[in-house]
Amino acid sequence: MNWWKWIIGVTAALAALAAASFYAVLYLSLPQYDGEQPAKISSTVRLERDGTGYLSIHAANRNDAAYALGFAHAQERFFQMDLLRRNAAGELSALFGERALEADKALRNHRFRFRATQALAQLSAPEQQLLSDYSRGVNAGLATLTLAPFEYLLLGQTPEQWQPADSFLVIYSMYLDLQGKLGKDEYAMTVLQQTVPAEWYRFLQQHSDIWQAAIDGTTVAAVSMPESAYPAVLRQQQSACTACSVKDATDIGSNNFAVAGSLTGHGSAILADDMHLSIRVPGTWFKAQLNWRDGAKLHTVTGLTLAGTPAVVVGSNGQLAWGFTNSTADWHDLVKLQLSDDGKRYLTPDGWQPLEYIYDTIKVAGKPDQAIELTQTRWGPVVRFGNSPAYALRWVAYDAVAVNFKLLQLETATNVQQAAELAPQAGIPAQNLLLADSKGNIGWTIMGPVPQRTLADWDTAQDWSDSSQGWQGYLAPELQPQLLNPAADRLWSANARVVGGDMYQQLGNGGYDLGARGWQIQQGLEQLQQADEQALHAIQLDNRALMLQRWQQLLLQVLNNDTVQQHQLQSYRQHVLTSSQHAATDAVGYTLVRAFRQQLLELQFAPLSALLEQQGARSADLKFSLETPLWTMLQQRRTDTLPAGVSSWDELLLQAVLQSKQQLEQQYGSINQSNWGNLNTAKIQHPLSAAIPLLGGWLNMPATPLNGDSHMPRVQKPGFGQSQRMVVAPGQEQLGILTIPAGQSGHPLSPFYRADHHYWLNEVALPFLPGEKKYQLLLTPQG
Repeated sequence: MNWWKWIIGVTAALAALAAASFYAVLYLSLPQYDGEQPAKISSTVRLERDGTGYLSIHAANRNDAAYALGFAHAQERFFQMDLLRRNAAGELSALFGERALEADKALRNHRFRFRATQALAQLSAPEQQLLSDYSRGVNAGLATLTLAPFEYLLLGQTPEQWQPADSFLVIYSMYLDLQGKLGKDEYAMTVLQQTVPAEWYRFLQQHSDIWQAAIDGTTVAAVSMPESAYPAVLRQQQSACTACSVKDATDIGSNNFAVAGSLTGHGSAILADDMHLSIRVPGTWFKAQLNWRDGAKLHTVTGLTLAGTPAVVVGSNGQLAWGFTNSTADWHDLVKLQLSDDGKRYLTPDGWQPLEYIYDTIKVAGKPDQAIELTQTRWGPVVRFGNSPAYALRWVAYDAVAVNFKLLQLETATNVQQAAELAPQAGIPAQNLLLADSKGNIGWTIMGPVPQRTLADWDTAQDWSDSSQGWQGYLAPELQPQLLNPAADRLWSANARVVGGDMYQQLGNGGYDLGARGWQIQQGLEQLQQADEQALHAIQLDNRALMLQRWQQLLLQVLNNDTVQQHQLQSYRQHVLTSSQHAATDAVGYTLVRAFRQQLLELQFAPLSALLEQQGARSADLKFSLETPLWTMLQQRRTDTLPAGVSSWDELLLQAVLQSKQQLEQQYGSINQSNWGNLNTAKIQHPLSAAIPLLGGWLNMPATPLNGDSHMPRVQKPGFGQSQRMVVAPGQEQLGILTIPAGQSGHPLSPFYRADHHYWLNEVALPFLPGEKKYQLLLTPQG
């Protein structure tokens, strides 16, 4: 057996050697936190960091501050920046090889590399200089590393220099993230509309009648169930569906809310903002404070930056605080194309026009370049969904107004009114902008361009071949929807319908959230007679399952004594009674109620899901949640609305109980092990961790059970949720809160790689302002 011990010993030695080598390589690519570095700047810049890596930049002017921010972004986050620009440009295959080729082909349709170059040329000279200084800082930060970031060594690649146009690609990547339906929603709506009678289409796709919390007090009336028979095509499932999951909650979400100074002890308004995005390592946001002078005036802006861009995206400048949620309004349309018999021309208001063919080349790591052909129209690229007819995609992101860096103007805005006037000019994916100033004012508006359009129906594909339908430019700034200083002294948004009336008619519906989350935030705000930063932070952490209360009551009705006895559901019922009020890690009852509801949705609408799948669509892409029509069906319990093969609603409800219970038992052994934390366990991972044997898991955050879920303020799923928590009153920043899910650095040996994680996980409110200086790097002008 000595040979076996010898093999084990050699293997262990080789593993230790490999680990030591990997550590040495990592060490050589660490960012620089202390000392001096020569730089092409006008005056010395200080880069200070506290114990968690929170960066403070002290510069003589905004351009030097941009250079320093670029330097820090590159040293801490260059691989993340690179992925963002390559994602938008469709250039991931050059890093990852053939596995990214199909994604790149789809992304190239948007021509964002071309559009970014055009956007750069449209900047004013000062704006171009600022972006150039930021890019020079990025490249200097990258060049100063002893070795390239470790991801490139693993991939066998060399990082490419950052170009000023790449910062626009980062914005385009956010367009893809925040407005990424790309016509799939309108196609699903079109298929449904063409398949079922009009009255049933309106019933199935409607706003929630109960979860309404518009900030202007408007309501939308419920659509009654039609008296006509439920369409047979929605009862009899013609084929199996592979993606039967129906729309439950908006995939991309966020919360923001504000209270006026009349409700606070210090008189400043308070803003809370938590943006909901995919959570990975490193996180989306990088905490920074920028300090610079404009003549004799000192500017200080504190908040969150996005690596790849020079702006403070959300934060406070001492007089004004601002934060975003995704507007979830309607920012694209599908255009029905009338093609010629040979398929090479399409009909327009100017007659038949030839399709435009653009030829492009995709570089593929380790393989020959791939030539591709892109088909374009005057409205946008030609798109198809499975075997669907050809459509054109008209999207705000394709226009010149879509991207710019006018967001930077918020850094020096002094009040809510001024900021609201700036909002329409900003080129970002349109957001609900919430504002609070040091005088106590609050306001809401849409930040980003809002198109003007004449369409018979905004939610389904329309024929634009004559001049009666289409877009007519963009809203004038003075017409942009806004609401300043409401009488209630409170504002909020949570990806549901925000306003009604004429303002709603300007915004449309891009797939609004059900609304329960916004309603719960409104209830929390209305309970505050006096507000402080901690009170608003508590609303961010609210994981009460208020939306599921009616579902819990329904489930308990199903669990009558006879049913419980017959199916041995005593323990099941007890969990529902005792632990379904919160999405808490130890709550089994919450899991059971949630699973029951989701199973019932899927059983009832499986024929609808299959119908859409047959034509290349998904029920999950429909614009409205099917929760609202299902609940009405449950109240009326008409037998004609049941799926084929089910004789009564009692039978369907019992099926939902037993099937959801069985699925949980198969996955977790017993329902007693299906506490919410077992289902909702963190997957906050580095994008390359799965590709690294043995050591890959070390790059990830711990797989920890998480509180929170959809339809409540504390949105939290394994890899999606609160990408930051910010609460701040301008002028009172020392009382504020700012926490991110992972850490400042993307380097696993950095002391900042996990610095914020346990605070974010354990609901500890880190200060909004940077702490005591622990590290200092000086960038000094080159002689």
